[in-house]
Amino acid sequence: SSADIPEIPESISFCRALQVADFSGNPLTRLPESFPELQNLTCLSVNDISLQALPENIGNLYNLASLELRENLLTYLPESLAQLQRLEELDLGNNELYHLPETIGALFNLKDLWLDGNQLAEIPQEVGNLKNLLCLDVSENKLECLPEEISGLTSLTDLLVSQNLLQVLPDGIGKLKRLSILKVDQNKLIQLTDSIGECESLTELVLTENQLQSLPKSIGKLKKLNNLNADRNKLTSLPKEVGGCCSLNVFSVRDNRLSRIPSEISLATELHVLDVAGNRLTYLPLSLTTLKLKALWLSDNQSQPLLTFQTDTDPETGEKILTCVLLPQMPSEPGCQDNLPRCGALESLVNEMSDETWNERAVNRVSAIRFLEDEKDEEDNEMRTLLRRATPHPGELKNMKKTVENLRNDMNAAKGLDSNKNEVNNAIDRVTTSV
Repeated sequence: SSADIPEIPESISFCRALQVADFSGNPLTRLPESFPELQNLTCLSVNDISLQALPENIGNLYNLASLELRENLLTYLPESLAQLQRLEELDLGNNELYHLPETIGALFNLKDLWLDGNQLAEIPQEVGNLKNLLCLDVSENKLECLPEEISGLTSLTDLLVSQNLLQVLPDGIGKLKRLSILKVDQNKLIQLTDSIGECESLTELVLTENQLQSLPKSIGKLKKLNNLNADRNKLTSLPKEVGGCCSLNVFSVRDNRLSRIPSEISLATELHVLDVAGNRLTYLPLSLTTLKLKALWLSDNQSQPLLTFQTDTDPETGEKILTCVLLPQMPSEPGCQDNLPRCGALESLVNEMSDETWNERAVNRVSAIRFLEDEKDEEDNEMRTLLRRATPHPGELKNMKKTVENLRNDMNAAKGLDSNKNEVNNAIDRVTTSV
């Protein structure tokens, strides 16, 4: 591999005992016609050689167990590929495949199939015949749906369908009892099938960047799930059943439209990381204090993951809740928040907002937190309650600090001038006295 070999000679076919061949990373564009005569070959790697087509009789390599064809220019697969009955690993990632032959379903011993980075608009239903398949990667294609027959992949542990055009997942996915990792990020999912709750072995579920407005109640059945990521969707609520995910370690719902977090989240006792930044939360459930959280993310600009909270009562429902100086938070100015990077958001806001903007707002600013007091009435003192006011956006807080620092610098400069004047006057007095 990577040896600047421009061509493989036809005479390679005389290497009858050859079992492993790796020509990856060479400036080749073809395999010799005699290549399939190497019938003892078990592993063939021809990644990244600008290969445009496979020999039509590639199926003659009937002992082949591993075939790597990643990063080439393949536009189709020959029918004889179905003759590779002993094939366990097939890597076709990053090619130009627009169509997958139905005969792919004849590769019964296949365990790993990589089809990522192609132009596939559909997967043939015959793929459901691959009973021994462990990993299927069809990421970065143009798939609008998955066949219902995917339910036949009863050995599947990893299903990767990121960066496609999927709006729904087939109900048959619930029959994948061994499925451990499911990545459906960067699609167009408008709903998640209820049958997802039947994937009893699922440990990682990635739903980032879709169009989901809700999660199914059945998600609470996923007792082995330890990582659930639904960032950048359109979630308006979370099902209380999410607390049933008793093995959940990381739960991230950043940048959604959530107004509250169900108190039942505390039932997920293994939860260590909770990311609810970029939502519309006005408070957090008091039950959150029972969790041993290592990180709680409330906003993109938060300087530390854990904050000191105070108990309070929601005036509308009477529910006991937790609050802190960041809740509730006033929205940023229109146009300032849409394109903020996850990191460095404060700096972006500071650069876009002038001191004058802050000064104009500061005139009518109310206190972020204050207590109702009536010193004349002791009973009222005992019933004193916390009034939660919307705190300034972190960008405004930073500008306030900047404004104060500028004022302090101006005052120090003024003091410096006064000090210099005093020194000059004292010097004149000393000269006058000595004269």
